[in-house]
Amino acid sequence: MPAIVLVGAQWGDEGKGKATDLLGSTVDYVVKFNGGNNAGHTVVIEQDGKREKYALHLLPSGILSPNCTPVIGNGVVIDLAVLFEEIDGLEARGVDTSKLRVSANAHLIPPYNRTLDKVAERFLGSRRIGTTGRGIGPTYADKMSRIGIRVQDLYDEHILRQKVEGALAFKNQVLVKIYNTRAADVDEVVTELLSYAARLAPMVSDVSLELGQALDRGDTVLFEAGQATLLDVDHGTYPYVTSSNAISAGACTGSGVPPTRIDSVIAILKAYTTRVGEGPFPTELHDDHGEFLRKTGDEYGTTTGRPRRCGWLDVVVGRYATRVNGVTDFVITKLDVLTGLDKVPVCVAYDVDGVRHDEMPVNQSDFHHARPIYEELPGWWEDISRCRTFDQLPENARRYVLRVEELIGARVSAIGVGPGRDEIIGRHPLNPRPPQHTE
Repeated sequence: MPAIVLVGAQWGDEGKGKATDLLGSTVDYVVKFNGGNNAGHTVVIEQDGKREKYALHLLPSGILSPNCTPVIGNGVVIDLAVLFEEIDGLEARGVDTSKLRVSANAHLIPPYNRTLDKVAERFLGSRRIGTTGRGIGPTYADKMSRIGIRVQDLYDEHILRQKVEGALAFKNQVLVKIYNTRAADVDEVVTELLSYAARLAPMVSDVSLELGQALDRGDTVLFEAGQATLLDVDHGTYPYVTSSNAISAGACTGSGVPPTRIDSVIAILKAYTTRVGEGPFPTELHDDHGEFLRKTGDEYGTTTGRPRRCGWLDVVVGRYATRVNGVTDFVITKLDVLTGLDKVPVCVAYDVDGVRHDEMPVNQSDFHHARPIYEELPGWWEDISRCRTFDQLPENARRYVLRVEELIGARVSAIGVGPGRDEIIGRHPLNPRPPQHTE
């Protein structure tokens, strides 16, 4: 069975949990390979006739599948307080979390990095990035500066203390002398981090080895990205990005599984576009249509509760996602939100100072000044939430999907028509094609 990478094709919040659900019992492992608790996703499950909603932040969505092993890879940064709060919340609702595996090489978010994140954003003022203030960026910066604290450091107190002392020798100068904030205390930080060590110990694993062995056995491994393509630190709308690699290639560096083992890449594309935080957004709507999408789509952050910025679908972004991720299959989500519109505009290109761009401009200034060139497609009024085959969709909804498929350059294999895990239409299998063997 295959290794599958699941990514967001826009700025996040596309509904990756629904695609994970669609793969269902065929998935043996779900691996979160990047990011931290600065993003989340919502999974809606029918239980005993009731619709249960689960908001996940650090934990991969596989935590909700009894037969699946959820994994936090080395590319994730972990706030241990948040991790155990999330685990406790799920266990209180009867979810078994005992199979969770955590990479020994994953970096931890120390309390001083949360402080730095918040005060730095305030200090930047109008130039702020729009971070969640959860210490994600400073922790990734520590990782690259080689002063970070890893999960395995919890099990050698001498090493842990040395690392905290080394980091705070500089960071306390910044906190006190630049930001006029109280210095962090080494003993307090070490004590807080060590308080989680015993509970975490049974979960700690050599994730690279474990996943390699799983693939050797023929298990199916799903790599689930946090954030999305345009938030990737290298390939997103820099500097308004996250601090990790959220494209498909990040699955390899964030888990220790080589690229030769990846079989397919599934990208999630919302039927319109949203983003949270600062940065350019060519199709953003500041009118009644934007408010319609926000209210109808319930576009408020899973982690932050912030209202999301909303706009029409941007297939220039979709084509870019196809290219940089090597997308084999798209899942379009929230098609039902577009119901009731006379016309549904789709951005097919940009106008930058009178020059048409059919692909993402390489210059960030051009992207900031890009104006959308729209193609209007006819809308539909019929309720599509009960549709379970493509042919059951209204003609104009089908035309919308087929035109988007044509424009983004990869097949649309599934379509979300409602928030429930069963409210989805499958057009093509999401499992990759069997490997081609030559004599």
